[in-house]
Amino acid sequence: MEFIVFLIISVAVLFFLSRRSGNDLYEAPRTPEKVSPWGTRHSRPQHQPIKRPAPPSPKPVIAGPAYVTDGDGLRIKKTEIRLFGVDAPEFTHPYGKKAKWALLALCKGQHVRAEVIGTDDHGRTVAKCFLPDGRDLSAEMVKQGLALDWAKFSGGIYRRHEPSDARKKLWLADARQKGRMHVWEKFEARQKARSAGS
Repeated sequence: MEFIVFLIISVAVLFFLSRRSGNDLYEAPRTPEKVSPWGTRHSRPQHQPIKRPAPPSPKPVIAGPAYVTDGDGLRIKKTEIRLFGVDAPEFTHPYGKKAKWALLALCKGQHVRAEVIGTDDHGRTVAKCFLPDGRDLSAEMVKQGLALDWAKFSGGIYRRHEPSDARKKLWLADARQKGRMHVWEKFEARQKARSAGS
């Protein structure tokens, strides 16, 4: 009986020692070692900066006193600027002078901030222009009925500010937006005929 106990203890010790050395034929299969994303299981993660996408670059800004050229144009620091998303009548068209004086009244003595959007077909800088109190000059001109929302460029954001009679009153600007330039040509021909007759 003692022999059997001795034999069992001997087998247990041998089994235990063989497991520690890794040479046992009866060794249970081991689960695969987990490897960290930073390398082997022994390496420690390094403090690496997190790569974040760069923030979008801010829009160029031109700021300063504004010299008004017409109902949707001004000059700041020698840069010709066209108000974004709106169309005011030309100076020689009906309401053209009134539109210029209205924009002049808004800008007089003010520091105008122009956030550049791009350039137009005539090489002028197109910008969203703001007064120091945050008012958008394009919206203000539309509210006064002296400029029309030009959805082709604005996406229609100023249309809700248009008075109900604005498109009837500013019919030449409306015609330009609709591509009916023959209406302009007729108007200008009549203007020339009047000038020649007087």
